[in-house]
Amino acid sequence: MLSFKLFNGVFNIVENILEIKNLTVKVGERTILDSLNLSLGRGEKHVLFGPNGSGKTSLIMAILGHPRYKIVNGEIWFNGHLINDLSIDERVRLGLGIAFQSPPAVRGVKLKHLILKLLGTDMRDVVKTASFVGIDELLLNRDLNTGFSGGEAKKSEILQLIAQDPELLLLDEPDSGVDVENLELIGKILRSYFHDRSMMIITHMGYILRYVKAEKAHVMLDGKIVCSGDASTILDTILKDGYEWCKRCRGVRKWEKLRKKL
Repeated sequence: MLSFKLFNGVFNIVENILEIKNLTVKVGERTILDSLNLSLGRGEKHVLFGPNGSGKTSLIMAILGHPRYKIVNGEIWFNGHLINDLSIDERVRLGLGIAFQSPPAVRGVKLKHLILKLLGTDMRDVVKTASFVGIDELLLNRDLNTGFSGGEAKKSEILQLIAQDPELLLLDEPDSGVDVENLELIGKILRSYFHDRSMMIITHMGYILRYVKAEKAHVMLDGKIVCSGDASTILDTILKDGYEWCKRCRGVRKWEKLRKKL
């Protein structure tokens, strides 16, 4: 799928909704992403695998523009715009949306008021949209994520994405901390409502992939993407052999590069 963007009076074709080029990111003095490259086509669903601490969530935060994550080299292009220096709000207005693994509790802000602001309509639409994702009026009247169960928090995040209507969804562990019933509900909503949207999904066990078909998977180790390929094949290999196979494969490739230089 192609998108046309107007630059200086000329229409340019933007094939990829997300382009990450040679990206290096630090938190404080520590490098957490190192010379990372990634492309995500418009309408595609990609999945990020990797052990804890490999840099998956750091990549999501860098794309979002969290101020702790400082870009020291490289570029992030979203929807035809270089977004390195844009604020989180500016990136969201361009069409970026995120569902956090553990969203923060916000006292004094009721879920219904947030959704009302995002939808820009009336309370009847808020109740109707909330009902679509299994959220009742009692939960709508509570402070955002305050005392929410794992399933309630996930459904609240999905409701916010529906109200925001982003072009690219960043989903951090959407299948973590939810029971089978809620996972099925969330998965079906992602598959039906956002079927034509681009997604970057972080998952450990891949349960969400029962409902959302990913065209491609990437494996991250030590802040780098070490391999990419068919999502089902990579997931099956990880479930069978763990991430040791990635480390062995990475070591072989490094040796091959070194041998060619000799």
